[in-house]
Amino acid sequence: MKIPQMIRAEFARLWATKMARLAFVALMCVPLLYGGLYLWANQDPYAKLDQVPVALVVDDEGVQQGDDTRRIGEEVAESLVEDGSFDWHEVSAEDAERGVSNGVYDFVVTLPADFSESLQSSQTDDPHRAQVVLTTNDANSYLATTIGEQAVQRIQKQIVQSVNQEAARSLLDGIAKIRGSLVEAKDGAGELTDGAASAEDGAARLHTGTEQAKDGSSQLSSGLRQLRDATAALPENAEALAGGAAQVAAGNATVAQYGRDAAGLSQQALDALASDRAAILQDLRDAGADEAVISRVTQAMDRVGGDLTNVNAQVQGASAQLDTLAAGSQQVADGSRQLADATPQLTAGIASAADGSIALDDGLAQLVSGSGELETGLGKLTDGAGELRDGLADGVKQLPKSTADLRADQAANIAHPVDVETSRVTSAGSYGAGLAPFFMSLAAWIGIYALFLILKPVSNRAVTALHTPLRVTLAGWATPALLGATQMLGLFAIVAFALHFDFSHPVAAYGTIALASAAFAAIILALNVWLGSVGQFLGLVLMVIQLVTAGGTFPWQTLPSPLATLHHYLPMSFAVDGLRQLMYGGDLADAGNQALKLGLVLVIAVLVAALGVAKTMRSRTLRDLQPSLIG
Repeated sequence: MKIPQMIRAEFARLWATKMARLAFVALMCVPLLYGGLYLWANQDPYAKLDQVPVALVVDDEGVQQGDDTRRIGEEVAESLVEDGSFDWHEVSAEDAERGVSNGVYDFVVTLPADFSESLQSSQTDDPHRAQVVLTTNDANSYLATTIGEQAVQRIQKQIVQSVNQEAARSLLDGIAKIRGSLVEAKDGAGELTDGAASAEDGAARLHTGTEQAKDGSSQLSSGLRQLRDATAALPENAEALAGGAAQVAAGNATVAQYGRDAAGLSQQALDALASDRAAILQDLRDAGADEAVISRVTQAMDRVGGDLTNVNAQVQGASAQLDTLAAGSQQVADGSRQLADATPQLTAGIASAADGSIALDDGLAQLVSGSGELETGLGKLTDGAGELRDGLADGVKQLPKSTADLRADQAANIAHPVDVETSRVTSAGSYGAGLAPFFMSLAAWIGIYALFLILKPVSNRAVTALHTPLRVTLAGWATPALLGATQMLGLFAIVAFALHFDFSHPVAAYGTIALASAAFAAIILALNVWLGSVGQFLGLVLMVIQLVTAGGTFPWQTLPSPLATLHHYLPMSFAVDGLRQLMYGGDLADAGNQALKLGLVLVIAVLVAALGVAKTMRSRTLRDLQPSLIG
């Protein structure tokens, strides 16, 4: 009997009766139902989170800002509802508690009464964190709890980003105001520097002027002291002068009086001569004097008259001069008296001036010292103002000029400084596509396991009639392998065309899952050949072990150490890893390596099964003739 004949005989047995045909068709559909329905149900659950009912409780009382009350909780709630990530229901705390308890809501997000106050507390002396309260009920769904925790973390991130952006905007606006003030201060410092420099120049000129004034003051003080010493005896001398001048004036007045008397007598004599001349001449004529005598007398009298006139004129002039001298000496006496009377005040004034000049000299000395210190201080002020100006200028440079729009962009960048750029070597595309390699491999094992419930591992007739164990083994393996390939073709069609999951290498992907199914058939065949019903049961156990070690949902590195070790040796792991590479467009070399491992498992399992068949051919027992409890 050849292998194709044995395969046809097994197919004929499976199709012999109506119930056999019904069982065969049903078991052939098991992997399609399992893999197709599960992947359909989990095709993309994250795209339907907007259908998950979530209660939102906003108890925020808000904070006072000027004349208005700001409720940040309401702003957050409005943002969440608009975002539409979940089916939000804004309800009271009581309704939310009842809803999460009886399953109306999967979880509750509460923004408490002090939510706004806590967010704004960083501006006070009692900073504390705001709370977002998540209420879950694992009795509704544990995954809903996990999703709720992720949602709250996302809400927290959004709130933190919003608060940080607002704080950064306030900070940047404050810095902009500080920069404006620094610019004004820099300009003021520049003006102060210029003014201080001008004041320093003025102080230098003042210092020079005060030094010159000090020199003049010293000379003045020395001269006034000399003048004071020289005029110390002036009052006594002036008094003596006044007394002498008074005596001279009195003597001159007496002499003038004498002059006036002499002038009167002289004038009387002249007048008497004029009146007596005529009388004398008349007497001579009366006496009969000779005309010649009269003429001589007349001439003599005229000469005497002329001389007397001259003398009278001189006397009158001398008298006038004496009057003038008397008046002048009197004026001198009066002036001397005034001088004598004023001289004490003059000397006192000179002495006072001398004392004042000393004080002036001392004051100017202090002024010279003070002006020097002022010049030095103003120099320091100029230097300090210059340093202040330069420092403020450096500060302005370190605070670049900005606009309101730029500060808004900067605040947004500060609040959200990092964007995560995901660079994917490969991409599954969706949650369901990410699970597809695992559930297709698991469905392949389940399909083969289900087929061995109705398939005979090897033909008893062939074992009895033939003495070629490898041929019998290949015939026993080929039947489930062909049926498994058919199952995987149907499953592949459902996954690729009904569920629209993309395969980067569809032919190679189908070849890998078909190869995995063939390897699984060889393994279960070997278990059945060697252990019978126990082997079939161990196939179920092996499926459970591979279910947790294949790394289909969580990374295999998260498994306990013994299970993580098994990941590297069990065939379902090879199938899952190979399908991932082929489905997502990964490393074809790695996919080929996984296929080689599956092929090696297949060959080893067939050889092990062949050894079991050979053993059966050599020694058949009553147990071999007993029907299986399973099939």
